[in-house]
Amino acid sequence: MPDAANIKSLTALRFFAAFWVVMFHYWPNLAIGFTPAAASKGYLGVEAFFTLSGFILCHVYLQDFGQGKFRYGAFLWNRLARVYPLHLATLAGVGLMAAVAGLAGITVGNNIVSWEALPANLLLVHAWGFAPVAGWNHASWSISAEWFAYLSFPVFALLAWRLRKRPFLAVGLALGLIAILYPAFERLAGFPLTAATIHWGALRIVPCFAYGCALHALWRSGSIPGRLAGPGAAILGAVVLGTVQFGAPDMVIVAALGGLILMLASLTASGSSFGSQSILVYLGEISYSTYMICIPWKIVAVNAATKLLQIEGDKLPLLIWIFIVAALVPLSSISYHLIENPARNLLKAWAQRRGQPGPITVGA
Repeated sequence: MPDAANIKSLTALRFFAAFWVVMFHYWPNLAIGFTPAAASKGYLGVEAFFTLSGFILCHVYLQDFGQGKFRYGAFLWNRLARVYPLHLATLAGVGLMAAVAGLAGITVGNNIVSWEALPANLLLVHAWGFAPVAGWNHASWSISAEWFAYLSFPVFALLAWRLRKRPFLAVGLALGLIAILYPAFERLAGFPLTAATIHWGALRIVPCFAYGCALHALWRSGSIPGRLAGPGAAILGAVVLGTVQFGAPDMVIVAALGGLILMLASLTASGSSFGSQSILVYLGEISYSTYMICIPWKIVAVNAATKLLQIEGDKLPLLIWIFIVAALVPLSSISYHLIENPARNLLKAWAQRRGQPGPITVGA
């Protein structure tokens, strides 16, 4: 069984998932005339995050859950401390940005500042169908979906615990859910589940989160020999790139992404340092900030660049575009060290001073 050490390669993978999403949002502003398949499929970086969440949360909490030591209140508080301060900060930042734009005589659309959507955003339920429009920081819909998964984590954990000795069955069931839900949803809704955001975003996380939980069970079982992890990671990485490049259905790409996550975790467990370099791990640590600030920064930077350079439309020259994209790294670092990490530590310290809630006992 692999040990419980920090899986640094998966932390590094978060950076690549975040920048995959960035490419999806930023590439349309590049005056280059074509969109590569990798950029057009960048929305699947969210699916990578969702699958990673299921894997990592089981890695951290499943053993305590099965042994009756899991404390639901403490779990939710830790997760809230992880995501909410930066969500609130970016929401306020978008509001401030809109106020400055208004003073400058620039019209701000309802799709950016929507007072009707504000309560749902503040309560983190704006991906549950409670927000009339996206509003504010649109990227935060996935944080609302994550909050749905956090609230329902005991259900996922119970299933994962019951299936922990049958990991291949767990993975098969999760893949079966993806294979059934994706086409069924598209037939009923008229658009892919992987395109769902404020409407049905809470459902979008369910199959990926379940898949991550199942993959964790397979990883913990030790069924993947260490000698196969390196070749497996290389093969699955190539499969992900190939399925993206050749336009495979989203559910096939999601399945391949999960396989890559499993192989990278197995590679770390085998003692490999692949993906564990400090710079990659650091970029992974600040990736939540990257994801949360990418839309507000794009709005500010693209509008400023087009006005300063007197560009018609929103297509930017290559060097300007590269500068704007590259600026996300130092901006993410600032956001992480000034807002995300201090606020998280402050909330956790406050909870520890007030004491922790008691454990929840679950059946074995």
